[in-house]
Amino acid sequence: MHYNAVISGRFLDRPNRFIAHVETAAGVETVHVKNTGRCRELLVPGATVYLARGTNPARKTAYDLIAVEKGARLINMDAQAPNQVFAEWAASGGFLPDVTAVRREYVYGDSRLDFCLETPKGLHLVEVKGVTLEEGGAARFPDAPTERGVKHIRELQRAASAGLDATLFFVVQMEDIRSVAPNDGTHPAFGAALREAAANGVNVRACDCAVTPESLVIRQSVPVIL
Repeated sequence: MHYNAVISGRFLDRPNRFIAHVETAAGVETVHVKNTGRCRELLVPGATVYLARGTNPARKTAYDLIAVEKGARLINMDAQAPNQVFAEWAASGGFLPDVTAVRREYVYGDSRLDFCLETPKGLHLVEVKGVTLEEGGAARFPDAPTERGVKHIRELQRAASAGLDATLFFVVQMEDIRSVAPNDGTHPAFGAALREAAANGVNVRACDCAVTPESLVIRQSVPVIL
């Protein structure tokens, strides 16, 4: 996926989950943060961030904060990007070679899962999780408790028990990551649910991404440590 009209700036502060103040060449901008997670290790005062101009001229904020430099590493932190890059990748045969249709927001049981992929052998349900938390070259998810994430894992497990193919897929929004693992210290219930689901037929996969200020593309498989 690609962004248009990207500029750089210096992160100043984040008054709430939805907006931040960023110093740009044109002055201080109030921008929309496209990630309501904590992101405390990313959005630190002085960090170089990247902003994409919004497409709605009536919006109060002209820019979206989409990426941040953490040391030498560039991390995309757009919460909508993982589903978009997965959809593009799946449609091109990257996830499965025989996908005939990619359906979004698929209702299964009591949940709305991110994707239902149609294949000659049947349906394959996929829930995508974007990962931005990294420590020492290893990524972890989530960066905050997510009861919704646990619910989706349970739904995938029920789908697998019913004979459907089901996958929890981590899109790691950075490059050169050694592994991905559940963040048990932040939300032990998520890790417990994921391990149980994996033991009962749910596939758990991850890929990292090639990241530039203007783009995000799924790159290669990354080991998942459960």
